[in-house]
Amino acid sequence: MPASERAVELLTAAAEAAHDKKAENVLAFDVSEQLAITDGFLVASASNDRQVRAIVDAIEEKLRIDFDAKPVRREGAREGRWVLLDYLEIVIHVQHDEERSFYALERLWRDCPTIPLPSPVPGPATSAE
Repeated sequence: MPASERAVELLTAAAEAAHDKKAENVLAFDVSEQLAITDGFLVASASNDRQVRAIVDAIEEKLRIDFDAKPVRREGAREGRWVLLDYLEIVIHVQHDEERSFYALERLWRDCPTIPLPSPVPGPATSAE
């Protein structure tokens, strides 16, 4: 059974919030066939600890405001290297680039279908003049 409609909506909203904070390589996987405990994973990365935390905060705020969803577990926020947000229906991983490269979560889930996500919306162009 594929990921629930709500799980896909949560993943899409989380991806939008992550993109708003300049997250890189944002991917979503439908893990519902492989795992009984959750429907989807979102993986995103950032180049520094502060940005990881900003992405996590933006995701939490968007899911709380738009869906009244709060994570049942939040791990790694203090260090800012790999933060896990567990919403039961979905699990979100925001990693520092180095952790993303080392642990390569997308390799673990490569046999799972990906969930299409919206492309990041480019910010306003700035002039160097």
